[in-house]
Amino acid sequence: MSRISTAAIRHLYRGPWSNHRISSISKTQIRKASFVGNDDTANSHNKPTIASILKQVSNGTLSIKHAENELKNTTTSHDPSKSDDRKKEKSNCDEHETLQNFANLDHERASRTSFPEAVFAHGKPPEQLVAILDDMAHNVNKLVKEEGEGGAVATHSQRAILATRVSKELYEQISTIPLKNGTIHYHEISKIVTVKASALHIRENKGNQVFNEIISNTEHHAGRKVLVACAGTTDIPVAEEAVITLEAAGIPVERIYDVGVAGLHRIVNAIPKLRHPDVGSIIVCAGMDGALPSVVAGLVSVPVIAVPTSVGYGASFGGMSAMLTMLNSCAPGVGVVNIDNGFGAAALAFKCIKSNNMS
Repeated sequence: MSRISTAAIRHLYRGPWSNHRISSISKTQIRKASFVGNDDTANSHNKPTIASILKQVSNGTLSIKHAENELKNTTTSHDPSKSDDRKKEKSNCDEHETLQNFANLDHERASRTSFPEAVFAHGKPPEQLVAILDDMAHNVNKLVKEEGEGGAVATHSQRAILATRVSKELYEQISTIPLKNGTIHYHEISKIVTVKASALHIRENKGNQVFNEIISNTEHHAGRKVLVACAGTTDIPVAEEAVITLEAAGIPVERIYDVGVAGLHRIVNAIPKLRHPDVGSIIVCAGMDGALPSVVAGLVSVPVIAVPTSVGYGASFGGMSAMLTMLNSCAPGVGVVNIDNGFGAAALAFKCIKSNNMS
């Protein structure tokens, strides 16, 4: 007997199982028969759907316990061709949940403020730093994929991924932890880590014309370049923090190093570069007396961003004396950021350049 009426099944489920009820039908046959629809069009060997299971529970033809087992079997079965995608999605979800335990990333910052979010790495455990950078790379990959599907073109700022204040020791620790969504590059002098998302590597390898045009277009606008100067060679790490940050955001940079006021002729010789029409903003890093930004500001018409550094002897108070000199500059048009804050200077210079090109 391969089929049994719905009424008979309902009758059997209402009472205890016993051989004298319907002795010719086994429990296995009843379980198979219970998935035959009321219209008797379904085959007893077909796997039930979630809808059919719920319908039979509603009709009273299937017990809750048996329904629970069948639902487990139904939901765990899947298309093998989609297995890898599901595993990847699950992995990304698990990692995102883990990340949310210690970080709340602002992926929309570059769109909202035009300048990317950066990670301040000092004091962060290596595992947390890598998880944050990998999630940022995952977001860039999504943007590039959407761009390829006809979405908005991702800007340099949206593609930029960087972490500041990464010591050599910290870099060596994070370099042993693989990134799934990009590759890490360490800039030792500036102590910055930049990450290139995997999708950008693929696009560059393909020689994508649109991608190359976007990059080249950032290099040919008047007033687009930032000039970064520093007074002495010990100021270079702070200056390089500004340089690497700007380059990651797609801004061309020119360096003028070791031009402090102790040899005033050096900055005078650099005047043609300072006044070049391609220069839209100048960052000046100086410790000791902190006088160089005032000198530069008296020679140029573009904004000057002064960065006091912690270089100097005892009475420099870790950069306080240079900062106070810069704040008290008698040359107009000097903006001052925090001590050793090359990243902050880069962000301000970037916005000056952006405003220039919009006007």
